Amino acid sequence: MSSKLSKTTWDYIIVGAGSAGCILANRLSQAGNRVLLLEAGNSDKGFWLHLPIGYFKTIFDERYSRHFSIEPQEQTSNRAMMWPRGRVLGGSSSINGLIYIRGQKEDYNDWEKAGAKGWDYDSVLPFFKKSESYSEGPNKYHGAGGGLGVSNLRNNDLTCSAWLKAAQEFGLPSNSDFNADTDFGVGAYQLSIKNGWRSSSAQAFLRPVEDSPNLDIQTGALVSRVLFRKDTAIGVECVIHDEIKQFFVEKEVILSAGTLQSPQLLELSGIGSEDRLKEMGIKIIQSAKEVGENLQDHYQARTIVRLKDQVSLNDQVKNPLEVAKMGVNWLLFNKGPLTVGAGQVGGFAKTQYALDGRADIQFNVMPLSADRPGDPLHDYSGFTVSACQCRPVSRGSVHINSKDPQVQPKITSNYLSEDVDLKVLVAGLEMAREIYQQKSFRNLWVEEMLPGKDGLKDFARSKGGTVYHPTGTCRMGEDDGAVVDSQLRVRGVNNLRVVDASVMPAIISANTNAASIMIGEKGANLILEST
Repeated sequence: MSSKLSKTTWDYIIVGAGSAGCILANRLSQAGNRVLLLEAGNSDKGFWLHLPIGYFKTIFDERYSRHFSIEPQEQTSNRAMMWPRGRVLGGSSSINGLIYIRGQKEDYNDWEKAGAKGWDYDSVLPFFKKSESYSEGPNKYHGAGGGLGVSNLRNNDLTCSAWLKAAQEFGLPSNSDFNADTDFGVGAYQLSIKNGWRSSSAQAFLRPVEDSPNLDIQTGALVSRVLFRKDTAIGVECVIHDEIKQFFVEKEVILSAGTLQSPQLLELSGIGSEDRLKEMGIKIIQSAKEVGENLQDHYQARTIVRLKDQVSLNDQVKNPLEVAKMGVNWLLFNKGPLTVGAGQVGGFAKTQYALDGRADIQFNVMPLSADRPGDPLHDYSGFTVSACQCRPVSRGSVHINSKDPQVQPKITSNYLSEDVDLKVLVAGLEMAREIYQQKSFRNLWVEEMLPGKDGLKDFARSKGGTVYHPTGTCRMGEDDGAVVDSQLRVRGVNNLRVVDASVMPAIISANTNAASIMIGEKGANLILEST
């Protein structure tokens, strides 16, 4: 990592060392380009950042994440909500729940239909495989030569196994690989883990090249705006240790600051709605009304039951012998509870509202319970099944309300503003309850803690929350309203791209980290092909 930069000009400047930014830095620097990678957070040193189960400690740790407040809204009982986003090398891939899942083939085919040319499933699959190092070796759907470690589940929890049997008794098929032909059914999740450790984008792609003479990595650098000469991006301005610095490019500036901060930077730089920019006193470089629009996120509601026997992780962590056993299993055998993150098993189901035969509910199953990640585990034997709608119809927005880059933008989620979103979620909760009642699971628990006696609609509105998957605020397409084109170039200006989850035309049907890394991989390819 650079403590003092000795030059001011590079071929490429990448803003944000997250899921996409790290792989961009790797690919562009390896191709012989001089690259500056700017990250507002600090180094990813820290044991809990790298231990998979450490997710529960780090996601709300302000040393590693920035907490964005969401505007209260009537549809979710006017509650204050918070979205943590990674502020560390690796970005949110350093603090996420580690589930490696790509979404449905149809998600990417829909992107293509929406105008994102070259982003259909057959076109993006090679880039998923290129970045991946699958522990079971290469096959039709997986790659083994990339940097990102992907591992099958290495923990055999008896209650999770019982839930999978119950889900099959309910009528869902067994699925051994959600990243293969279909995501429909239930099974164990694949995780972004390599040799027992978290495989973040920083570990996978920065570590191998961090000493390259072509790459400078500057942490603690808050970018305040992109610099322009007329309509051409020529560099960035940023704040490092309270000093304003300017760095310049000979080729391109690339924003990989994420769904919340890439649109913030565009608006701070003069690209956005003319009315908003005038109100903020920002010089207009390019009128772009959709910057910050099209915000999407997965919204979930969690069911919790109290188990009959003390076999929950809630109980095990209180027992020093069990904790020691976990440590030995992880250290010597690379297995056990320490090798999992936010979920172990789960799957995808179709409610009565499902369209085109596609699953529209995702289940995430954990043999533990807490009010939220980072909070203490409950003092009873909890078991959690969350349900979330795969493709929400509701759309929100992200917009600046200050010229100060340190002031967070105004974030309006608009969760459940479209009635179908609530209907699908309630149907998913009903399914979860029915699975609990199947033969293989019904004798394992004694009490439903959530939702309890609440009606499911009210429960979803008052107790549901984010799955930490914001996307879509710099929409990709070929229409006049799209923020970036299919080459990820910001429309109406030169030498500026956005390469991160904000370019998704529509949110994918599952966890978003794998897709964000793919966007970085394909984005690097597009950039290199254009030079």
